[in-house]
Amino acid sequence: MMESSKPLIPTPGFLIAFFIVMICTFIRPSTCLASNYVGDDCHNKAPQALSDLYKANLDQLLSLLSTDAAATNKGYNHTAIGNATNTVYGLYDCRGDDPGYLCQFCVSTATRELLQRCPNHPSAAIWYSYCIVRYSNENFFGKVMMSPLWSMEGTTKMSDPTEWKKAESYIRSLMGRATEKTKELNAWGEFDLGGGRRRHALVQCSRDLDRKSCRQCLEALMNNVTQCCEQKQGWHVGTPSCIIKYNDYMFYQSPSSQNPTTANDGAGKSKFLIISVSLLVAVPILSISVYLWRRKTRKDQTRLEGAPMFYDFPRRERSLNTDLPTIPLHVIQQSTNHFSEDSKLGEGGFGTVYKGTLPDGKEIAVKRLSKASGQGSKEFKNEVIFIAKLQHRNLVRLLGCCIEKNEKLLVYEYMPNSSLDFHLFSEEKRKKLDWNQRLNIINGIAKGLLYLHEDSRLRVVHRDLKASNVLLDNKMNPKISDFGLARTFEGAQNEGNTKRVIGTYGYMAPEYAMEGLFSVKSDAFSFGVLLLEIICGKKICSFYLSEHGQSLLIYTWNLWCKGKCLELMDPVLEDSYIENEVLKCVHIGLLCVQEDPDDRPIMSTVVLMLASDTMTLPNPNPPAFSRRKSLEDQSSTSRTFNDASVNEMTVSHLTPR
Repeated sequence: MMESSKPLIPTPGFLIAFFIVMICTFIRPSTCLASNYVGDDCHNKAPQALSDLYKANLDQLLSLLSTDAAATNKGYNHTAIGNATNTVYGLYDCRGDDPGYLCQFCVSTATRELLQRCPNHPSAAIWYSYCIVRYSNENFFGKVMMSPLWSMEGTTKMSDPTEWKKAESYIRSLMGRATEKTKELNAWGEFDLGGGRRRHALVQCSRDLDRKSCRQCLEALMNNVTQCCEQKQGWHVGTPSCIIKYNDYMFYQSPSSQNPTTANDGAGKSKFLIISVSLLVAVPILSISVYLWRRKTRKDQTRLEGAPMFYDFPRRERSLNTDLPTIPLHVIQQSTNHFSEDSKLGEGGFGTVYKGTLPDGKEIAVKRLSKASGQGSKEFKNEVIFIAKLQHRNLVRLLGCCIEKNEKLLVYEYMPNSSLDFHLFSEEKRKKLDWNQRLNIINGIAKGLLYLHEDSRLRVVHRDLKASNVLLDNKMNPKISDFGLARTFEGAQNEGNTKRVIGTYGYMAPEYAMEGLFSVKSDAFSFGVLLLEIICGKKICSFYLSEHGQSLLIYTWNLWCKGKCLELMDPVLEDSYIENEVLKCVHIGLLCVQEDPDDRPIMSTVVLMLASDTMTLPNPNPPAFSRRKSLEDQSSTSRTFNDASVNEMTVSHLTPR
């Protein structure tokens, strides 16, 4: 029996969303761009060992703050969770001009980003253009905090010598309004500079302060403005407790009723009339369009049933992705010049990566799934599930995704320095990778893996760690990428098995390559191989073609046995290396590539070994494949088991013979 069709009635949420779109279209499109990241403060810069209870309380606190911002229009709240030494204090505070929808989006983003930018920190704060989120193991409510103090300046200087005096006078009048006439501790508005020129300003204090403390904070901040920014037409200064912003355009979201010189009412009425008429016309049209689309979707349901599209994910998987934004296809197409060749960054096993620029100027990297890839749909779904919930400074950030018109797209933060292999395996570029940089990269990769294995909300095995899957940011900090092959464990499970072995030969642990067994120890093996590559500056798959005539692992092992490990080192490091650090890293690499998984260290131990100068390391056993024939004597570098029910192996990169 066919289901009867029901007319589609727009929900309140739909109307609100559409109303926002109309505001963006007719008033000021720039106001509807995502909240811009300003900065963060991890207080104690070095990560600390936090108790499991404190971590659980922190997760609960950030979740409550995000939920409260989404459920209310207060724009501010503070709370504490836990007791005794495990109490976490936290708050969010949105700008007073911030409509509810921007506050919700900003706080949701901030609570996710904070744990990535400040992992394992007992106290931290993060700022965006429209909100701040803070937490601490100490009660900071009601206390003025002037550190850290940050400032953002424009490049245009004031051309009018009288502007600063007028600006200072107006800002101080706003400070008076914020601390004397309002309970919200904020004020904003505009003043006439003369000659038809208008200037705009905003002041605000964290709403856990009283008026006296707010005034104290703003006065201290104004003293800083005279040192950094008074000759600039635009600037933004702040501390955890207060902010002041000044510019030559209206950056706030709504006119201030506190300011008698705000833009004239006629313009406001015109905008309101445009929005009202637009709503009356557009809502019925859009409702009919959505209804027709829903009918078409039902008709196409049988055809789409077998496709692993985003809306066909199992219930458990859908629930993992509620925080991940979707980006319209036309926005991505415009940002990448319609996936032009000039925008192409490279190609991977499951698609092409393009560089793009969003309308707000943010640079992105777009992974476009190959339509011809038979495995790509699974990897796409897998990557969305995992990386959307993984937040760490050494993991690449997934900003959003798009599933539209047969396109499957993943949108990442753009890494200006490309991947590690681009630098490490280039005769010229690797000369710029001195020992300190390489050691920083090794440490960063180790910390990223440790987060995946032990500290993330999911226990994840990457399964495809290699130089091309480590991206480098503008400061050459490493970020692990490409989670298409990642797998997660639940509960006490610590090992998995797969019938479909996919990866890169040379990086794969023997138990995974031969039997399909994967665990945190197989990732440790891949890390060990990558570590040795970073030290010697050669690819493991090209090592046979060098003058050594043997595998990287066996060559390193032979050097170890002869006490000549420094001979492994890339010659370009001669002027920058520190002997004991190189020897220690070679030692750790050999420990990670031991044949028996039980002998390999877990990543928490690896991180500890890398950080310690006094820790005594155990002697390694022979590396994997040391008892096997050379790859040159094997008939094939890939292997398919005869019994398909046992395993099926696919290798994405073959070793040259």
